[in-house]
Amino acid sequence: MTSVQFGWADTSLSYPQVSMAVWAPSLAAMYGDRAAVVDGDRVLSYRELDEKSAQFAGALSAAGVAEHDVVLMHLGNCAEFHIAYYGALRVGAAVTLVNPLQPEPGLRRQIEETGAVAAVSQPQQLPTLLGAAAGTTIRLVAVVSDEPVETGAVEAVRFDELLAGHATEFAPAQVGGDDVAHIAYTGGTTGISKGVRVLHRNVVGNVTQMCGWRAGYQTVVKDGLVSLEKIDGLDIAGVVPGEGSTIVVSPLFHAHALINTSFLLACGLTQVLAGRFDPARMLELIEIHRASYITGSPAMWHALATHPDVATRDLSTVRVVSSGAAPIDHVTLEALADAFPNATVAEGYGLTEGTCVVTAMPLARGLRYRIGSVGLPVFDTEIEIRPQGDMTATAGPNERGELWVRGPQVTDGYLGHPEITAEQYVDGWLATGDIAYRDDDGYLFIADRAKDMLIYKGYNVYPRELEEILVTHPSVSTAAVVGRDVGATGQEPVAFVVPVAGAEVDEDELMAYVAERVLPYKKIRDIVILDALPTSAAGKILKTDLRAQL
Repeated sequence: MTSVQFGWADTSLSYPQVSMAVWAPSLAAMYGDRAAVVDGDRVLSYRELDEKSAQFAGALSAAGVAEHDVVLMHLGNCAEFHIAYYGALRVGAAVTLVNPLQPEPGLRRQIEETGAVAAVSQPQQLPTLLGAAAGTTIRLVAVVSDEPVETGAVEAVRFDELLAGHATEFAPAQVGGDDVAHIAYTGGTTGISKGVRVLHRNVVGNVTQMCGWRAGYQTVVKDGLVSLEKIDGLDIAGVVPGEGSTIVVSPLFHAHALINTSFLLACGLTQVLAGRFDPARMLELIEIHRASYITGSPAMWHALATHPDVATRDLSTVRVVSSGAAPIDHVTLEALADAFPNATVAEGYGLTEGTCVVTAMPLARGLRYRIGSVGLPVFDTEIEIRPQGDMTATAGPNERGELWVRGPQVTDGYLGHPEITAEQYVDGWLATGDIAYRDDDGYLFIADRAKDMLIYKGYNVYPRELEEILVTHPSVSTAAVVGRDVGATGQEPVAFVVPVAGAEVDEDELMAYVAERVLPYKKIRDIVILDALPTSAAGKILKTDLRAQL
């Protein structure tokens, strides 16, 4: 088992009995004037992050936002995202995360389900938010803008004006570990988007696990604030607290980037916001900022490691290349080793229902890389492989089954979905819906994604959502969506469509119809017209047959 080669993996950590409300002042106490966030020409120190988050908390409080209220984060990556995130948690509110490109109907549904009372947005997506918020619980919108903002039925005010006049100190709210910190939306295995109730203790727990797993440090509490202490016996070739930086490309409204950011800020790494992914620009930023830790998906790594600028950039400072979302192929792995000669590539596995990280490749010195594995369970995390349909049995080594997880990062279930919560959260265990197996040493391998979900450019795409939109088109009778492999990019959605009797389907018009109703990465990329969808004797659509046609 894992203890044969890596006994430290069985180490048990202690978990601070604090909430994320204390995080910003804790960071300031540890790192002071060190740069926390670099956003273009702007540099925000840890002390300034603390002060501005206190101002935002004060502004929310003055506007009537109280403990257990919800603040909507309707932002792309920017310094204000960090300020608003830690400020909202500081006042005791929960944050709900949303892709700023979310169309108005989905955005309105999220506002109504969460009961959000305030939001932070940007000018380019503000009209969508104001339309979605009209007549809802939203009563305040802070807009990250250098220009005056127009307001309507919902009060909108510039972010910097909202902060002005509020004190740079704000006592963290007395929320506890069992209070909700995040309502993070995810498409479940059925493709129905659900809000996951992520508790403060889940976030603190997962960040604590990552500080130990990636840096070898334990989070501790002193005088009500969090700090780090070295864990004896852990020889890890990973993060060095208080040194280096990371280049942030992944959107902070996704759990993976957000939890990674909290962990890396806890370790004192400067967060350099890169904007939209561009391989040449990212390589330049790695060299300029002497990045030590970078994280992303295989599609991104393939583009980065094979870019011609690799040969001319100094990438020697990178110590860790952290990868998720899909397995890394041999070619990309070899290219990464050449591009980043001093780095360890570390794949991992996680899901929103598990806060973020569940398993990750150890960074023990001299470790032999296991191609295709997502590593070992992080500290204090148990995993079981159970035969599908049998919760009482456990599969043996190299036997496939459904992956179940138990640990401090397992969340509190789904907002407003008690039946689905009861199905997936059982006696402290979480059913992930993913098919997996472990080798003889306990390393985990994901054999198949949850049901029919596909991954495109690192994003989860759920066919049912697209199918439900397709059949609302007047010319479509039935439809099925499957993934078509497109190399390092992942799988792109392809629709098989049966027209209504007597109707003709215009493929381009139908693809545009779907595109107007979904986020850009979910767009249908191709349409195949059929007389009928293949079905089993029980009437189930045979998606394996459809994939074979591709």
